Amino acid sequence: MKILFIGDIFGKPGRNVIKKELSNIKREYDIDLCIANCENVAAGKGVTPKTASELFYSGIDIFTSGNHLWDKKDSIDFLKTEKRIVKPLNYPKRAIGNDYALVQFNNKNIIIISLIGQAFMPAANSPFEAFEDYFTKFSKIANIIIVDFHAEATAEKRAMGFFLNGKVSAMFGTHTHIQTADEEILSEGTAYITDVGMTGPHDSVIGVKKDIILKKMLSGMPYKYEVASSGLELNGAVIEIDLLSGKAIAIQRIKRKIYV
Repeated sequence: MKILFIGDIFGKPGRNVIKKELSNIKREYDIDLCIANCENVAAGKGVTPKTASELFYSGIDIFTSGNHLWDKKDSIDFLKTEKRIVKPLNYPKRAIGNDYALVQFNNKNIIIISLIGQAFMPAANSPFEAFEDYFTKFSKIANIIIVDFHAEATAEKRAMGFFLNGKVSAMFGTHTHIQTADEEILSEGTAYITDVGMTGPHDSVIGVKKDIILKKMLSGMPYKYEVASSGLELNGAVIEIDLLSGKAIAIQRIKRKIYV
């Protein structure tokens, strides 16, 4: 089985990349399931019914998320009912959204979850303990588990990779929007990459117009962020999983310039 995981889709430019290129990439790599992080799809912060619908229509099957999931307040009711979007598992139980997604492929169950880091991030419960609390339940349902770890610190992501090694099929890091060149299969069969990167405008500071960020950093004054538009790329990774064992047998980074 081949799974494509796409890094944080940023604003309209990122959505345009998906609409233009996703079907080609799925065909090229013979993809069976496509997962992406949606927390930045609506103008760089949050997700709306409209933005989610156009991306589902373009071929994304499941969305993971992060700390910006709820930033569009008019989408709260949508997040209560849309089963294809998962919230970080280690947020408080009262947080709106789904703890995990369950899909099937060739009569095999696949569980997709999000976890969020604690270092330099908004307050959340321990991602390690949250996974432990659910793992017994998950392992009874499926032997293929995919984790999006949405975290700032590379050390925390690396530690989570070793913690999940042998328990899940893959751990993809997200949030920092800069793709790392450390993809590997860990010793117990878990595919790992510290960050899969951002899908959207890379001629920017992690998606925001670079002149705005420079003015803010040089002056210390507040400026309204605006989504950049140039330097489009699709960032992600493809993993191949053995359906019987649930272990990853290959991982390949994708970093592709897109012209629209």
